[in-house]
Amino acid sequence: MAQGLPRTGFNRSRLVRALADLAATDAAESKQSFADRLGQWLDFNSALSLYSVLNAGTEGVAKGASVALTAAAAREEFARVRGGLVESITPDGVLRPGKTRMALPDSPPQASIEGAADLAPDFAPYHRYYLAHQRDMNTSIGPLRATVRAALAAHSPALERLAALDAVMDQALEARERKLLATVPGRLAKRFEQLFGAHRAARADTQVDSQGDIQVVDDPDRWMQPGGWLAVFCAEMQVALLAELEVRLQPIAGLIEALDNEVTS
Repeated sequence: MAQGLPRTGFNRSRLVRALADLAATDAAESKQSFADRLGQWLDFNSALSLYSVLNAGTEGVAKGASVALTAAAAREEFARVRGGLVESITPDGVLRPGKTRMALPDSPPQASIEGAADLAPDFAPYHRYYLAHQRDMNTSIGPLRATVRAALAAHSPALERLAALDAVMDQALEARERKLLATVPGRLAKRFEQLFGAHRAARADTQVDSQGDIQVVDDPDRWMQPGGWLAVFCAEMQVALLAELEVRLQPIAGLIEALDNEVTS
């Protein structure tokens, strides 16, 4: 398998593990088989398309494209797109030309009318930040997947059939994938609130007002310092983004692995 490609597998994904860690619980394994779940996800038209691809013949002559160059080009394009998306997510490192990094939100606290001691941060900017990265992934990964399918189709009838199968599955599962990935920001919102609640409960800096009541003193400038609750949240959000990127790229990595296996054999 080409160096740099994430290894494909059917065990629990990194994204599922990351979300389970955020909730501090272990997600229960489904008792349904993969075939049963897939049958629930596919509508009638998608099932017919899948049946047609699976029962199509493989006779034919391989296309005239250079196999080695096609495989190498697919790997290079995968590495380019993946590298650019990783660089846009990670806060450090050097960006490649033509790629911009989305800055983490600078979200000032919201002071309540009861006084500056009651500070509440706003999750909305982080929600928009995560959605922007999801849109960036959609924009980049869709064309990459189509390019890799074209590389397979140019090699042999068998790989052309695999490319056709991937196209059917991509279209059939697109709505479900979009629906499931749309739940990730909501889970991050709960984690945001949990970390801030723990921060408020644990801080020891206090002062007593003129009535003898304890007035909690908080310094939002410390939230993003190492060990600060907001710094912890941003690190966990980055882990979730990288895990989601891995999930989105896994089908493409599998296609390239199939192409590499046929080329080397």
